Amino acid sequence: MPSTPRLAMRATTLDISDAEARAGAERLVARVSDEDASLWSDDAGQRAEIANLLGWIRIAERLEPEADAISEWAARASADIDDVVLLGMGGSSLAPEVMAAMLPAAAGRPRLTVLDSTDPATVRRVSDAIDLARTLFIVASKSGGTLETATLYATFRARYKERGIPDAGSHFVAITDPGTSLARRASDDGFARTFLNDPRIGGRYSALSYFGLVPAALIGLDIATLLTRAVEFGQAALQETDMAKNFALRMGLALGDLEERGRDKLTLVLSPTTAPLGAWIEQLVAESTGKQGRGILPVDGEALGDPSVYGDDRVFVGMSVGDEALDGLDALAEAGHPVIRLTMSDVHDLGAEFLRWELATAVAGWMLGINPFVQPNVEESKANTARVLEGVMGGASPLSDQAASESGEALRVSGASGMTAAQAVTAFLDATAPGDYVSIHAYLDRTPAHEARLQRIQTSIRDRTRLATTLGFGPRFLHSTGQLHKGGPNRGVFMQIISDHREDVPIPGEAYGFATLIDAQAEGDLRSLRDKERRVLRLGASEPAAALDELAAIVETLS
Repeated sequence: MPSTPRLAMRATTLDISDAEARAGAERLVARVSDEDASLWSDDAGQRAEIANLLGWIRIAERLEPEADAISEWAARASADIDDVVLLGMGGSSLAPEVMAAMLPAAAGRPRLTVLDSTDPATVRRVSDAIDLARTLFIVASKSGGTLETATLYATFRARYKERGIPDAGSHFVAITDPGTSLARRASDDGFARTFLNDPRIGGRYSALSYFGLVPAALIGLDIATLLTRAVEFGQAALQETDMAKNFALRMGLALGDLEERGRDKLTLVLSPTTAPLGAWIEQLVAESTGKQGRGILPVDGEALGDPSVYGDDRVFVGMSVGDEALDGLDALAEAGHPVIRLTMSDVHDLGAEFLRWELATAVAGWMLGINPFVQPNVEESKANTARVLEGVMGGASPLSDQAASESGEALRVSGASGMTAAQAVTAFLDATAPGDYVSIHAYLDRTPAHEARLQRIQTSIRDRTRLATTLGFGPRFLHSTGQLHKGGPNRGVFMQIISDHREDVPIPGEAYGFATLIDAQAEGDLRSLRDKERRVLRLGASEPAAALDELAAIVETLS
């Protein structure tokens, strides 16, 4: 038996004995260990599909022997480099972002910038902040054809030609599956290296694969220790049949059991050290479980409040490292809310934490009776975006109901003639009911100032409605919580915020720029939400900071 896992789990006000009995009767541990696809479907076709998506279960074991070689290559590749810019979305970018924020980097290594936005101001800011001659780009896409990644690659590749910098291909590294268009492009364009990932791993389960490890190694993180911790934890989790000691599968049983009881809002209470992990958990859980009218909504970034501001649809998961304090959890438990506490011994337990959540999410999917490895509704928004862009080529606007901006108002209502922003927001939130959740979709430049304003709005809505409230920047969230918004329970009310663009950045080879692209993505998602009969309010911002301040003031006056 492997050594005792380093990651602790403690639950209060939580009885999942029925779920544990079911797990024992159906040999859950052995079947997960055997990568038995029949756990998640009785259909032969679906079982075959699922079997080809379980490579993540032991990827740490397979890559652990490569850790030193990857790190040695990364040290050479990052010499004389100041910046590593990762062009990727969702599962191709979130894990490296977490690692860079949580783990100590070797001295003298480049900084990592994750560019997962099509907002022209964001693209311009990243471009202006780097010296192309001293930058290495990672182009990461499992499918090889991710729209955002492809357009960003084309944009930065053209910069080298414009500025007369020779051997542009040496500034690019690809991470993709075998046989993709990106793999072919990397060969044709002379990339410095291409890492072909195990194709049996879906994007959001790829943290411990090349998608997570290569960017981490380039900025000097200790990927060997990360993998070793994951291997030790995984070996224990795949052998331990006593659910009281199985800190991965038991959490999945708890989350699935609580969803069935109506506690489907997974509220993350994260210490300062673990806070970056929230966005990765959000994508993993939402995109995996949100389908067939079921789903667990992860709530990341809500400031912890008094127990009185929460409804009875919550489960709280607190995460910390070592002796870090998490104030407020005891009061929540005393008020009758289920509370799960997770503790890492040190930050390099992050490798084990990635695997814990992947296993728990897969088990929660088994409890819910859904396939946690597909994301059908994500593709719907992508298809809608493509149709919008086809219309743009014919001269149409990408936005169906953008209010005229000449009114001079910072915040305006789109598609709601005769209503002020205050009237529309008030009516929108007044129509919610217990068990609903509010999701803010901000198609804005993701700056600290904008994020702080939006978090103020998020907390105010929660306090005044007692509803779980989430926040996502577009198009980033489309590769994360977007699946749950359309495929999960029809309990979401969606506040979409779009912006007038003061600048644009052209996309090489296209007749439109990034301003049109991000507007088309907002429009494509709006159509998907309305097709699913979701409740949506679109707001326009002529000047984002002033508009967000106005929206915060409106929300704070609600009774």
